[in-house]
Order: sequence, then C-alpha cells, then structure tokens
Amino acid sequence: MSELTVASRYAKSIIDLAQEQNSLEVVSNDVVDLLKTLKANAQLAAVLSNPIISHQKKLGILTALFEGKMNKLTLEFFKLMINKGRGNVLFATAHEFVNQYDVLKHITQATVVSATPLSEANKAQILAEVKAAVGGEVTLEAKVDASLIGGFVLTVGDRQIDTSIANNLRKLKKNFAKGIV
Repeated sequence: MSELTVASRYAKSIIDLAQEQNSLEVVSNDVVDLLKTLKANAQLAAVLSNPIISHQKKLGILTALFEGKMNKLTLEFFKLMINKGRGNVLFATAHEFVNQYDVLKHITQATVVSATPLSEANKAQILAEVKAAVGGEVTLEAKVDASLIGGFVLTVGDRQIDTSIANNLRKLKKNFAKGIV
C-alpha cells in the first residue's frame, strides 16, 4: 500500500474518532502543531520515521515533546501509529489530516506569491475576491519571490493565475522564438 493511502486512512480514522468525541477542533490544532514541529525540525521527522530506532525511544520522544501540550486523544493516536510501525507516515498523516479537515469544513487554501510584500489592504482584497469566487471560508498564505519582478501568482486549489512580469516576459520570448510577434 502506498504511503499516501496509508496516511489518508489514518487521517480519516483520527477525524472520525475526534468527531465521535466532540474534539475535532482541539485535535486539528494538535495535528497542525505536530506538522509545524516536524517541518521545522527535520531531525525529529527523520528519527520518527527511522525503522532502526526502537518504538520505545520514539514513544519517549513524543511523550517528552507533547505530553501536557496536546490533547490525550491526539497523543495516544500518534503513539498507536508508532507502535504499529507507522512512524514513517506520521508527517504524511498529519498533512493528509489537514487536507481532509479542510474539505470537511469547506475551507479553501489559497497562496499568493508576489515580487514584494503585499499590504494588508491588498491581501484583504485578494481574500475577498477568492471568497466570492469559491464560496465558503478561505485561508490565504502570502509569500514573496523577487524573481517575479512584478505582479503576482495566485494559486487556489489546482487553479493558478499568473500575472507576473516574469511570466509575461517568458511568453513574449516564446512568441519571438516562434516568429509570431
């Protein structure tokens, strides 16, 4: 079974369990915290996914890091995954949990990349327009990439709008090469 399939099943399981116990929001916050921790600390992710390291050591690490900071349900679920030898899919499970939670709550993820930092007014305008287009709640992540020269690239789900100057220059170069211009 592929890693994504396994992670998807574990994510669905913890979502179902959290819904049964009316603690979905708390578990969601815990999973997001775990995901941030694993992203920020590649060594921790490597240790948890390493099959050579004993389950007891991994459980000790999880307990030391998260006991008292995480809901008991969440921590016990992650410990169960370690005991089942699924530490290698812990990161993928957390990521898949966030995706399934967003679908369940009708939350759309959007990312805007611009050449310079966007003002709060610009972010608010983009957020309002995306909300109007997709309906439901939208979370907007803003990034900066100076190589765009100007303009922005907006990604919403699998759709992308690229109004960057760098993209326009690439198109112009391609048209010149074809002899269209």
